[in-house]
Amino acid sequence: METLSQDELEPTGALIKDMEDDHHDLYEHLNITVDKNQEPLRIDKFLLIYRQNSSRNKISQTCRAGNVVVNGTAVKQNYRVKPGDQISVLLAHPPRENEIIPQDIPLTIVYEDDDLIVVDKPAGMVVHPGFGNWDGTLVNALAFHFQKNGLKTDLDRVGLVHRIDKDTSGLLVVAKNEYALSHLAKQFYDRKTKRIYWAFVWGNIADDAGTITGHIGRHLKNRMQMAVFPDGSHGKHAVTHFRVLERFKYMTWVECKLETGRTHQIRAHFKHIGHTLFNDERYEGHIPLRGERLPKYKQFIKNVFEVLPRHALHAHTLGFVHPITKKELYFESPMPEDMAEAIKKWRIYLSY
Repeated sequence: METLSQDELEPTGALIKDMEDDHHDLYEHLNITVDKNQEPLRIDKFLLIYRQNSSRNKISQTCRAGNVVVNGTAVKQNYRVKPGDQISVLLAHPPRENEIIPQDIPLTIVYEDDDLIVVDKPAGMVVHPGFGNWDGTLVNALAFHFQKNGLKTDLDRVGLVHRIDKDTSGLLVVAKNEYALSHLAKQFYDRKTKRIYWAFVWGNIADDAGTITGHIGRHLKNRMQMAVFPDGSHGKHAVTHFRVLERFKYMTWVECKLETGRTHQIRAHFKHIGHTLFNDERYEGHIPLRGERLPKYKQFIKNVFEVLPRHALHAHTLGFVHPITKKELYFESPMPEDMAEAIKKWRIYLSY
């Protein structure tokens, strides 16, 4: 059985307040070699014995979604395991210890049907309850929404497939049943979703477009940060593609396409190349890293920080294949008011 490393597990303490789009702790990837003495047994029953805190329905839907592979081939739940079989299982949504309390919190719903819901999360909202944020989260709001609308679901928890940081705004998709959860989880795991982020970063990036590549893992000295390890000595492989949308002399508006989904990927990658996210306090982006030393400029930056009191990162688009209809869905979230106001101030400042 493959177990997740500490860097892939959800951090404890204050770290849980501020997670980016690393979805690995929302899945459980099992690699199993069947014992040489194993009697022929249906794989759904075999997995229920092997993974005792999973339900029969969860195993069934995992097979249906194509997430159970034996000797390199996806199998149905009636496949009979044989000695020496190599089994790979992608289980979405590992069991959680904490009960989810429904709470009446406003939601911006972009799309909803019987199988999934797409929401536009505001900055400042934590996605999932955890240390220091046991309520008031997106999951609490979704639980209330489902309960209010009489959703009959076989999930005992809200079905998160991915998530974004507390202070990152933008789009998330949430599954409403086990099959949708398994199907969407596989798309994220296989990197088949389409995601674009908007970010403001310090400085004037030299190239109009580029790719940042480098393993990302927990910082060796500052455990509140993620760091880039170009030599691959720590962390996980990560790739971020970017394109410049507008330049503001001391700040650049970039579009980012994620090829992978590591914790704080955009934040760590851009800090690594010397262009930390604008007003990203955790990564020292709240200190003016570029620009003039004049009092006028310092006051201007202070004013921009006041209208944009968080790191400048927005999950602008999200595309995926619908688990049931198999149609491609694509959604866009407009620039949030705080980021739009910041751009307005930069344009005015540089016009003088």
